Amino acid sequence: MQKIVVKSPTRVDLAGGTLDLWPLYLFINGASTVNVAIDIYTVAELTPHDDSTIVLESADLKLRKAYSNLQEALADTDPKMILLQTQLRYWMPKQGFTLKTSSQSPVGGGLGGSSSLTISLMKAFAQFCGKPFKDVHTMVHVAHNIEAEILNTPTGTQDYYPAASGGINVLHYSYDGIEQKVLPVSQTPLAEKFMLVYTGKAHHSGLNNFEVMKDSVIKDPRTLQALRDLKGIAIETEHAIRAGNWKDLGGLFKREFEARVRLAPEFSSPEIYKLAEVSLQNGAEAVKICGAGGGGCVLVWCPPDKREGVANACQKAGFQVMDAKPVDPL
Repeated sequence: MQKIVVKSPTRVDLAGGTLDLWPLYLFINGASTVNVAIDIYTVAELTPHDDSTIVLESADLKLRKAYSNLQEALADTDPKMILLQTQLRYWMPKQGFTLKTSSQSPVGGGLGGSSSLTISLMKAFAQFCGKPFKDVHTMVHVAHNIEAEILNTPTGTQDYYPAASGGINVLHYSYDGIEQKVLPVSQTPLAEKFMLVYTGKAHHSGLNNFEVMKDSVIKDPRTLQALRDLKGIAIETEHAIRAGNWKDLGGLFKREFEARVRLAPEFSSPEIYKLAEVSLQNGAEAVKICGAGGGGCVLVWCPPDKREGVANACQKAGFQVMDAKPVDPL
């Protein structure tokens, strides 16, 4: 068997983030999320061995470990190895290999980097072990359970779909499970106004989402109303994209920002407020918090003729304008 190389995109969530956590969407009679895959990738390279030896390398952790067999790899007590060990425990490969992983996403960037890497690993091991998934939903279900174990916190599912499928993902959550529709990026003006900026501060999605989960379970009326508002905005966002009404997104992003901060003030941060102020003063139409916020990346929705001025102002203020754009279905 030859070397297996899997590359998966990360994502920017456009609407409905947090609603993908089970059972939050059931508290508000179902929900939708909308996100788009972007060309910031995670990579898993798996090279088979002729013996039982296993080598695990993480470019991001600057880590390389070699083991004589699977049992020795699973017995390693280094906490940095948990992600890869959990994958090994699920797949229990019968042959040795070298696995190299890397991610272009900044740590805590809010781009679903860990979920993208999980999908890269799932695809690589499914090919290596000869155990393909019957569909994307099955793969996402397993990936989401694996990551919940690693993080020891409730996790959503929306981040895995763009990593697995690319494109614009519209996800509907209901009693029956998850319905996925993948829409193209090309022939849309999405990339024209799309600017991704990193605040320089990592976010903590698990902690933010757990607070929302707790408040929802105790039926906090403010939290539940914010979730309903996010649901309504996500539905409007889907309709605008399907109808080609891209001019409506700026207003929807503004409403999403307001509802998200009402859901939990921790979703924003001084850095995000500063970035919003700088961007809007220089001609941007709106900003959209990526992921669970509190830091990480922010989508700046910017007219093409204002792009250079907004980018320069952001960089002058100490923020990093990232070279990122949406990608079509894989």
